[in-house]
Amino acid sequence: MKYILIIGDGMADNPVPALGNKTPLQYANIPKMDELASKGEFGHVLNVPEGLPAGSDTAILSIFGCDPTWCYTGRAPLEAAATGIHLVPGDAAYRCNMVAYEDCDKPMGEKRILSHSAGSIEGEESIAIITALMEDPEFKAAADKAGVTIHKAPSFRHIMVQSGADIKGISLIPPHDHLGEQIGGLMPSGCANAEVLKNLMELAHKVLDKHTLNEKRRAAGKLPANGIWFWAEGTAVQLPNFVENYGRKGGVVSAVPLCHGIAALTGLERIFVDGATGELETNYEGKVEAAMEALKKDDFVAVHVEAPDECTHNGDTPGKLQAIENLDSLIIAPICQKCEEAGYDYRMLILSDHKTLTSTRGHDGTPVPYLIYDSREDRNTGNTYCEECGEKGPYVDAGVKLMGKLFEM
Repeated sequence: MKYILIIGDGMADNPVPALGNKTPLQYANIPKMDELASKGEFGHVLNVPEGLPAGSDTAILSIFGCDPTWCYTGRAPLEAAATGIHLVPGDAAYRCNMVAYEDCDKPMGEKRILSHSAGSIEGEESIAIITALMEDPEFKAAADKAGVTIHKAPSFRHIMVQSGADIKGISLIPPHDHLGEQIGGLMPSGCANAEVLKNLMELAHKVLDKHTLNEKRRAAGKLPANGIWFWAEGTAVQLPNFVENYGRKGGVVSAVPLCHGIAALTGLERIFVDGATGELETNYEGKVEAAMEALKKDDFVAVHVEAPDECTHNGDTPGKLQAIENLDSLIIAPICQKCEEAGYDYRMLILSDHKTLTSTRGHDGTPVPYLIYDSREDRNTGNTYCEECGEKGPYVDAGVKLMGKLFEM
């Protein structure tokens, strides 16, 4: 028996007026997911425990059987683990996004944040801009004084580590949940160290706003990467071992450091695919091939697709629909076909980690639909894969229970 987990990040949603009050899952053309929903167990699940932030960190921890109510310290330590960054006692890790602020003559606090990803900046360009920032004498001096090191990544997602950091009481806000809002009320707050981080963010904007690299981006019709944004703070974390818990070895196919960090910390293989971007344009075929190679040697593989979430954050509803349809036709359908051709019996869990709302471009932690399909049976329920049908099925009150259901434990 082979076991497959498919996560369509942020694909669940609420009804959208522009889509005839249908959700994107209801509106999109997803024949394979609809077929599997009609044959399998289809219900809804709460992946984000009450009181915790609605995000992929808390939700995907739950899906992998790690209870975030006791093991969650923040998103950044998980992403740090993906790249081999070792945190020692006293260290704090933060996500350091490249972001775009609006171009105007107002003070920084009165400007609006336009993009949490600097317009989905490409990796090489992001590395060039963060390198230029780190080499600026004024910023470097302030970073050294603060005990700060920024670890570069080939996307908008860099990681900052601060030694001797006191984050007790700190409030750092996810930028993707406040797009279009003024920066002033969103800056770090809550403790003395927050002022240190706020100063670094202000210096970064001063250095980057008129930098030649950003002037080139503007000239090309792109948003500038004229700021950095610290959030997702946390300290070192330990996660339960997946193999010991479930008796299954496997790997995680993703373009997102968070998923590879969870894999590294739970004893699963991190599977990297050339050309996998976390955006709408990604190497779908490569992900499928990587998943099938993983199933040749182990019993379990997870495939994570980030595009529905990113498109929603970018206000791109047609892109979200396309991302969902791509997940159906370019990931799920070919994996099912290849499993059947290989003669595998298989069980497949398909779900969104959380909702990402078209109405707000932000996350929502309410229940999402889940599907467990078993190739050995056909329940003939008549369900389609959507939120409404999910709400009619079984309710799982904690995402940590799903993996046991997948493995029939």
